[in-house]
Amino acid sequence: MERMIIFCMLFFCSSMVLTAAPQKAVKYKQLVKTIEHLETVVKDEDAELLHTPENPVDGCLFTAVTCFQNGTLKLQPKNSQVNSTFIKTVKILRRTILRDSGKQCESSCESYEKKAPKDFLKGFAKLMKKVIRVDSSWLFF
Repeated sequence: MERMIIFCMLFFCSSMVLTAAPQKAVKYKQLVKTIEHLETVVKDEDAELLHTPENPVDGCLFTAVTCFQNGTLKLQPKNSQVNSTFIKTVKILRRTILRDSGKQCESSCESYEKKAPKDFLKGFAKLMKKVIRVDSSWLFF
């Protein structure tokens, strides 16, 4: 009887873990779509260049995402007609995306190359796709 109860508890716990991971992946995929939408309404000409993290190591994903989130505050809308949706979209990207891993990264935001806003957003989307792969890969080990 005890074994049956323990088995049921393990089964329940493992099924909860497996359902939590796909929800995160859906959240991250929605963020990628949000970033891609922002690319269409962001001012790219005569705009400030932004530090764009590229190829961060897995332990530094939090730092890279934080760099991108801070950079979104410097983005400007293409025109006044898209201003309200632009502000809402930037607010979505400012929400907590990842938890801090606690690892100290050698590179800071300022150490990355500065790029135009559209290239910055493409880099952000690419990083979020990497986060999706890293986050879902732990299920298979």
